[in-house]
Amino acid sequence: MLACPWGRAAEAPEQPALTLEQAAALALERHPQVLIARERIDAFKGKYKEVRAEALPFLRLIGSAMRWRDPSFLNSPSFDKIPPEFRDALQVAPANLFDYNLSISQPLYTSGKVGTALKLANMESEGVGVDRDRAEQEIRLRVVRAFYDLLLSQGRLDVAKETVREREKSLEIVRARFAGGVATEVDALRSQVSLANAQPELIRAESGVRQARTVLNNLLVRPLDFPTEAVGRLTFHPPPPQALEEVIRRAYQYRPELVRARINEREAEDQKKLANAENRLRLDFDGQYGVSARLPSDLANHEFTRFMFTVSVGLPLFDGGKRSGLFRQAVANRKMAELTRIDTENSVRLEAQTALDELARAEKTVEAARLNIKEAERVLSMMQNNYRYGAATTLDVLQAETALALARWTLLQGLYDHTMARGQLRWVMGIDPVEEFKNDAAAGEELDQHGF
Repeated sequence: MLACPWGRAAEAPEQPALTLEQAAALALERHPQVLIARERIDAFKGKYKEVRAEALPFLRLIGSAMRWRDPSFLNSPSFDKIPPEFRDALQVAPANLFDYNLSISQPLYTSGKVGTALKLANMESEGVGVDRDRAEQEIRLRVVRAFYDLLLSQGRLDVAKETVREREKSLEIVRARFAGGVATEVDALRSQVSLANAQPELIRAESGVRQARTVLNNLLVRPLDFPTEAVGRLTFHPPPPQALEEVIRRAYQYRPELVRARINEREAEDQKKLANAENRLRLDFDGQYGVSARLPSDLANHEFTRFMFTVSVGLPLFDGGKRSGLFRQAVANRKMAELTRIDTENSVRLEAQTALDELARAEKTVEAARLNIKEAERVLSMMQNNYRYGAATTLDVLQAETALALARWTLLQGLYDHTMARGQLRWVMGIDPVEEFKNDAAAGEELDQHGF
């Protein structure tokens, strides 16, 4: 039985603030997809024992007590030919029979059927382990996305708040100049409209934070309204350059989907052998050893010992085409497994190229946005100073504020895209994406001035 994490929270309150590593560990501990994959491993252990039992002796202890009466000799067609004096002496009397024995059954030769079935079970045992790894990788990547989605939403909220503060500051300057008779009413109205236009973006940013937190809570199997906080930053930490062929090589080696596809291909090959072994020569051993007696007191007497040992040979002569039908299915399944592997490899190559292209694009975007934001801040400062001395209009100030807000949005989105591209690249290679971000706080360049 699975304990509800909310019940555990009632006993030991959970910490709202989580790092990416803590969030990933919590999701792997609780998420149903991961738990299902792990339970499948336990279920297959039972299945493996079931298959292995076909190759092991089957022992059974049998005991019986029977009382019977058999008048079959009275119904014999020649019974009337028996002299009357003998017929009168023949009496049908009920009798008891007590029996116990130990029986054993052991397949001696199955044309490779049992051995192939055991080999298939071993491969499938490896396969369900790969399925678990794939489920865990999927959850890790989803946690990375949800975690940084929350950081992105919080960054957007910070940018929206900063934009509102700057426009409030501009409105105060305009109002002061209007009160001094050096600004027009139109200037004041423009600033008021600009401030009002920034409010909906602030509301959307607040809603975005709530939605991103809900998605992360869902992955962590927490109540959707739990006040989870992401402890981290969107940083710019370009990884070392990697060649496409190296990325593809590592993906072919580590991606769970490809590992599973290769296992399925090997299984399909052995399914051909299993189908070919169907309804072939079979050699079995059966034995019984026990005691059979009319009286219970004789069950301990070795004179009443009974045993039987049999070696049987079976060779089906006609099975209605069953074996050929199974073999034909196995050949088709082998071909489908091969085509599935090829299709998966093609998809992985495309994912590798896309991940590298996205990483390069995001790096260039961040570098350009960092330069642009410095220029936008300088232009805004100049426009505000010029406006104080009458050398600029409110329209110039509003355009500078809009340009700075756009530059901040672009930088924030670029940092997010770059972070996701790094995680996606590791996921494409079949490597834990969470490991990519462990040293970001120490090695990355943090943009503290913008709260990212």
